[in-house]
Amino acid sequence: MLESIRGFVTRRILSRAEASAEPGTSGPPGVQLAACALLLELARADGVMSPSELAHIEGAIQRHFGLDEATARELISLAEEERRQSIDHFQFTRLIASEYDLGQKMVLAEVMWGVILADGELATHEAWLVRKLAHLLELEPGYLSEARKSAATRGHGHGEVLDE
Repeated sequence: MLESIRGFVTRRILSRAEASAEPGTSGPPGVQLAACALLLELARADGVMSPSELAHIEGAIQRHFGLDEATARELISLAEEERRQSIDHFQFTRLIASEYDLGQKMVLAEVMWGVILADGELATHEAWLVRKLAHLLELEPGYLSEARKSAATRGHGHGEVLDE
């Protein structure tokens, strides 16, 4: 069942990516799934995913991947299933690290900070997890700090431009 859902979402994402053919869209569906799974993991790092965190993720992946609302929600649902089944973050970070360039990783880091700042609270585990993920994504601490400042400056990341 999960494979048929995965195939359906992948086909929809691919068809939308081909139709939009915008130069700023980010990577193949596997990378999109991995990035979304990491964002969901961060949103749940403090034990609860707030509505503001979910709204931030939905908006970010719609803009970043050029998806409509329904497809973005399907991607989130599939990513949540993948996140629950994973034993660690490495499968997601390895794929992103190999596919994303430094600029894309910086945008993702800003979105990650935006997710954990969206509810107005910064739990210790959230800060630790974003640093761990940045390390696995091969992002230097200075870049992560810059991404945090940018997310905070932009009102917890709600106004970021992700197709840079």
